[in-house]
Amino acid sequence: MTASFSGPDQTCALCPRLAAFRAENRAAHPDWHNGPVDSFGPLSAELLVIGLAPGLQGANKTGRPFTGDYAGDLLYQTLTAHGYTTGTYDKRRDDGLELINARITNAVRCVPPQNKPVGSEVANCLPFLAREIAAMPNLKAMLCLGQLSHNATLRGLGYKQSAFKFGHAAIHRLTETGPVLVDSYHCSRYNTNTGRLTEAMFDAVFDILDELIAAR
Repeated sequence: MTASFSGPDQTCALCPRLAAFRAENRAAHPDWHNGPVDSFGPLSAELLVIGLAPGLQGANKTGRPFTGDYAGDLLYQTLTAHGYTTGTYDKRRDDGLELINARITNAVRCVPPQNKPVGSEVANCLPFLAREIAAMPNLKAMLCLGQLSHNATLRGLGYKQSAFKFGHAAIHRLTETGPVLVDSYHCSRYNTNTGRLTEAMFDAVFDILDELIAAR
């Protein structure tokens, strides 16, 4: 049986604050996506990259995760270097880029004000993430971008955050046979500009993922 998964529909009203913010942006920018952002990449993938939420002028504008902002520039550059893409990334949903053996999602599907979802909004969206992970039969590794993504993923899967502490390049074996969780500092412009995350550091995390996937 082929696995299937559906995220929230474009009129999702689970989070009133996020729905209101979507409406504001729709009025100001009617040509933007301004809705819950679907995941990108096949459910058959062995790697799942998990961000926190769409960026206002990134995925919220283009409708594809990490597309149109600096974080996406670095993420797709690194995915390409490690053989997870075909085509050329051009910051557009219709640029023809496709993912190979990788999928990208967010713990929260709608853009939040100031890029900061509140706890109830994370909680409302976590069932989608849990179902998505369950619908990926070949999943071997999950990459959490940032501590908030790490905490949300653990919470969505029913694990205590205290049992698996976030750390850049940390490897967390949640179960003996299930997918491994790997952490990275978020690939944001702020983190790269301050030196918290360098391109070499991010590339090294993907070296870890490559090895884990090959070994499982």
